Amino acid sequence: MKIEIEKSLALPVSAATGWGLVENIEEIAGCLPGAKITERVDPTHYKGTVAVKLGPASLLFKGEIEIVSLDPAARTIHLRGRGSDTTGTSGASLDLTAVVTETGPDTCKFSGRSEVSVTGKAAAFGARLMNTVTDQLLKIFFANVLAKAEALEAAKPAEPAPAAPAAAPAEPELNALALGWAVIVSFFRGLFGRPTTS
Repeated sequence: MKIEIEKSLALPVSAATGWGLVENIEEIAGCLPGAKITERVDPTHYKGTVAVKLGPASLLFKGEIEIVSLDPAARTIHLRGRGSDTTGTSGASLDLTAVVTETGPDTCKFSGRSEVSVTGKAAAFGARLMNTVTDQLLKIFFANVLAKAEALEAAKPAEPAPAAPAAAPAEPELNALALGWAVIVSFFRGLFGRPTTS
């Protein structure tokens, strides 16, 4: 059984910040309920698990994720994953392309397009149940991504207030003060330091 999914989410962060969240596989995988990265094999291969409840059945899938392509300039990532449940009665594969697009100076859109194939026992539950479960998982996933993005935005240091330009009279004021003091000192020196005449 094959399911195609296409979703997008508006994020309250810059495209650069949004991309930083998406390209971090461990971080983004943690947003999916029941998913966990268990091992980083190399920079493009990971191992992980996904726990899914389908009606009365609970399945634990173990599998691998491969980063097929990663384009920071276009902010696009292409992933492929495959795995089987621990009983060996079901299999699943995923082909996902995600992109982050800038929508404003401090906003962006996270869009994902995926194709999920399920075989064995899991496929027997039917497309209707699979679609319902997938929709629920995606709602939670996007809510978690949004929460992480909002946390990143809140953690950003406040923009420092622009420094006031140095007042033009400041230096002349200091010079005037120094000059005034020099005049006073000179006056008293002249008053008390005059040589006496006999």
